Amino acid sequence: MSATQAILNGDRLALARLLTKVENNTAEGRDALIELFPHTGRAHLIGVTGAPGTGKSSLVNQLALHYRKTGDKRIAIVAVDPSSPFTGGAVLGDRVRMRDLSGDPNVFIRSMASRGSLGGLAQATADATQVFDAAGFDIIIVETVGAGQSEVDIARLAHTTIVVEAPGLGDDIQAIKAGILEIADVLVVNKADRPGAENTEKALRTMLELAHPAERVFIHHGAAMKTDSPKTKTDHALWIPPIQRAVSTEGTGIPELADAVARHVAHLRSSGEWASRERARLEVELEASIREGLMRKFRETLTAQAYDQTLESVIQRKLSPRQAAAMLMNGRKK
Repeated sequence: MSATQAILNGDRLALARLLTKVENNTAEGRDALIELFPHTGRAHLIGVTGAPGTGKSSLVNQLALHYRKTGDKRIAIVAVDPSSPFTGGAVLGDRVRMRDLSGDPNVFIRSMASRGSLGGLAQATADATQVFDAAGFDIIIVETVGAGQSEVDIARLAHTTIVVEAPGLGDDIQAIKAGILEIADVLVVNKADRPGAENTEKALRTMLELAHPAERVFIHHGAAMKTDSPKTKTDHALWIPPIQRAVSTEGTGIPELADAVARHVAHLRSSGEWASRERARLEVELEASIREGLMRKFRETLTAQAYDQTLESVIQRKLSPRQAAAMLMNGRKK
């Protein structure tokens, strides 16, 4: 039996092994992704992001427990940890806060490293979600690095994005800065039993009331990404993110959060935005694969000596980086 067939049959050991190959970008992993892709497109992808210390891991733990207790759903969790810019290592310790899920055969937790990705998501994370999708998991929760305002990659990967805030992490202006709140489909004020929770919720609600609702536009490399996606139905109101209070360590507010997520899914399907987001996500993935393939092919045709000579010219200010890149692309250095 092939590895892909074993995964389709629910073999957890084969799944774990393939995830390692996918994360390491091996040839076998890439071939498996190609074979599994026709079996994807059924899972609901939920992204959970927010600043460090907001309780994302504990919230994911309680949310997954709720889904397991209230329905017969298979849950996959991808916990993305930051990689050290100096050693390249990562602690991968988020699963420590998810011990309540251990031993459940219908829950699979995978820790991954960001590997220097600015938005907190490595390409391998998107590949891992494809593997889980093909393996028959109904809900895939991606908990991303608490990198703060620049963390918007999750909006291009997930169908529903949960942004977690907590009281006491900064002033009201910090809470509404551009970047991270705009990607929220559901806002959660976690640790709501702490002083300042009402002020945090008030700041978020004020921001939502002031902001004019607009359809989501994905920004890719600093430019609005244009896609010929199916038009959403005009008779459906735009989604305004609800604000949910929660105390994840006690499980308070989790049923209400799950209900808000369910309402968002219903909105996506009724408005046609589910297909729009899926199209945008796959387009970003296609472009990333093209860039990776072109770069790999370019480096294969370029000798190390030619590259080092050109780099030395740049260091000595004889060539600008743009000139050097143009020379290398035109094949003038072999």
